[in-house]
Formats: sequence, structure tokens, C-alpha cells
Amino acid sequence: MADLMRTSNPTLNDKVFKGLSGAVGETMTLEGTVNKTGILLLCAVATAAWTWHLAMNPETLPLDYALLVVGLVGGLIFALVTTFKKAWSPVTAPMYALLEGLVLGGLSATLEVRYPGIAIESVCLTFGTMFVLLLAYRSGMIKVTQKFRLGIIAATGAIFLFYMMEMLLGFFGIRFGAVNGSGPLGIGISLVIVCVAALNLVLDFDFIERGVEAGAPKYMEWYGAFGLMVTLVWLYLEMLRLLAKMRRR
Repeated sequence: MADLMRTSNPTLNDKVFKGLSGAVGETMTLEGTVNKTGILLLCAVATAAWTWHLAMNPETLPLDYALLVVGLVGGLIFALVTTFKKAWSPVTAPMYALLEGLVLGGLSATLEVRYPGIAIESVCLTFGTMFVLLLAYRSGMIKVTQKFRLGIIAATGAIFLFYMMEMLLGFFGIRFGAVNGSGPLGIGISLVIVCVAALNLVLDFDFIERGVEAGAPKYMEWYGAFGLMVTLVWLYLEMLRLLAKMRRR
């Protein structure tokens, strides 16, 4: 959920860089942001591999469940801290990645047992989507206009509100069977959500590029990498959900 909150946050626009340009010392670069993103991915993969191993062993499965909860709560906390305290991102962004890895590894292993091969399929689809959109963005095929940005933010916000409503109603025993099921409606909705999550990557690319152009401080490389990481986590989870629905058919 943190990725939805981040993307629909109105602070993710040009105002973020006001007062940051002209900083003394090194400034944000594209290469630096790419390197920081790679570090965050390695952090997530490391802890994901650990919880994957725990989930595959019946004796350590209870520990995996406990770490999953720790990852969910801790990841949300560090995501919020990073969003509001950008200067802390060199520390909080890696912590977020490590905690999210706990969640991704446990969930992926659980679904892998039921649907063999689903984890690697989701990974390939997630990074394949990212690279295709990056090429489309860099080539100018996708232009981030104000209308485009507002449209994606509005769609993301609507999805976030739906998830919140679904969670709250779930406490009263109300379930959205058709939406979460493997029927045409459920798969169709998942496809729409995957598309919205994927287009958030374009907003992240644009955000990073504007930060470089604005001469943002060096620590904004970590913040830009964090934003991209959040969206990748969301996209991967939605890919898992979509493929699981398709496998159940």
C-alpha cells in the first residue's frame, strides 16, 4: 500500500525540488540514481532469498510468517519516514528495501508451492515491463504531460481507496468475490491495476529526470531510487496476483 500512497502524494511534483537546487557539493545524477536503485534491489533480493528459504522449510515456516508481519509494518513505517524526511533516505531507503524483501520472499514462496514457476514469471514480467517502458520513455514515445500525470495519480488514488475500503469491509465479513476471483471480471480488474502500476514507473522516470535537471542534492538519488523501488514492489505483487488468478482458472 505504501507505493500507492507515495504515487498519489501531491508532493511528487516540481515543488519537491524547490529549495533543493543549487545545493553546495555534489548534485543528483542519473548514473548515481541507477546505482542506488541497484543497491536497493540487492538488499531486497538478499532478504527475500532468506524468507524464501524459511517458507520452504516446514520447521521454519512460523518464523517466516513472523518476519512477513515485521516486513509489512516496518516497510510501511520506513516508507513514510523516507517520504517526509527525504534527507534521511540514504539510511531509510535501504531499510525499506530490506524489510520489503522479507515480505516478497515469503509471499512468493507461498504462491510458488501452489503454482510452480509463478515467482520467476512475475519477476520477468515486472522487469520486462520496466525496461520496455523505460525505452518508450527515453525514445519520446511516452510523454509525461500534466494531464498524463494527473490521470495516473487519480487512477492510483482510486485503487488505493478501493484497497482500503476492501480491507475495512473485510473486518465485517464483506468480501468482493467477483473482484478477487479468477473469473473474467477479476482478471480484467487485475489487468487494469497492473497497467496503472506500470505507468507509475513512467512517473518515476520523469521524477528522477527532473531531479537531475533541477540540480537536486546528492541524497535525492536515494529518494529517486526509493520511489522506483516502491513502484516495482507494487507492480511485482500485482503481477503475482494476476498470474495466481489465471492459474486458478
